[in-house]
Amino acid sequence: MRLIFAGTPEFAGRALQAVVAAGHQVALVLTQPDRPAGRGMALQPSAVKKVALAHGIEVFQPPTLKDAEVRAKLAAVGAEVMVVAAYGLILPQAVLDMPRFGCINIHGSLLPRWRGAAPIQRALLAGDAETGVCIMQMEAGLDTGPVLLRGAFPITASDTTATLHDRLAELGAGLIVEALGRLPLPAAPQAAEGVTYAQKIEKAEALIDWTKSAAEVDRRVRAFNPFPGAQAQFDGQTVKLWQAAPADGDGEPGTVLAIDRKRIVVACGEGALAVCELQKAGGKRLPVQQFLAGHPLKVGDRFARPV
Repeated sequence: MRLIFAGTPEFAGRALQAVVAAGHQVALVLTQPDRPAGRGMALQPSAVKKVALAHGIEVFQPPTLKDAEVRAKLAAVGAEVMVVAAYGLILPQAVLDMPRFGCINIHGSLLPRWRGAAPIQRALLAGDAETGVCIMQMEAGLDTGPVLLRGAFPITASDTTATLHDRLAELGAGLIVEALGRLPLPAAPQAAEGVTYAQKIEKAEALIDWTKSAAEVDRRVRAFNPFPGAQAQFDGQTVKLWQAAPADGDGEPGTVLAIDRKRIVVACGEGALAVCELQKAGGKRLPVQQFLAGHPLKVGDRFARPV
């Protein structure tokens, strides 16, 4: 198929790689403008742009799709379909209607659950038992279009946003290739029941409230790995928690109940959390034994509640 691909982060980059490998003619790639990143804040290309350039595909980075000149450029491609994955710009109705098969989206949730910007993190925070990918026919509403294909898998007790991202990206890449090979596909309208919205993650959400249950705090640690990192306050400093698991224990929330070379057990509102990997501000992620060498903690010490 002759198509336009619109996407920005690594999740979309893997899908583009799969579409190219399947032999489809990607005539144009849309991606967000280069952004400053790293210590030097130099402009960095998106993951999708890197894949496109590696395959010699033309890259187009308009700040909006509302301009007439931009739409004229898209129309001139003569694409049969546009594939969209975490692009980051709203597609006007004129663009949605442009390709013969319309625009189809790779969405990392089991719609209608978790429409919106942060479906992976929200599924973890809510304690969902499973997640998956939907290939959706796009329309004007936010992730409201009918579903063409879907795939699902269980969320394990050790999954983080990082591990789910990789599994979902792999699943999405396979499903979009399957969908492109079978167009036109029957479209199943989303159910009216069970609609939830995955709002963008705010950094303030990463502050740990130790009065919550150990299960809830554990989900927060996993949901905010790798970004922005679950944050605890100790002795006036911010400490990020990267790996943890619920454990037995009882005490005043935030109190250190036990310490050994592999874990620091902290009391929660219900149960306790065994922390295995930490990071002080400006430092590296460290296992407990190495962290304690430079940051002594003792039983009875207490992490502060978020302000």
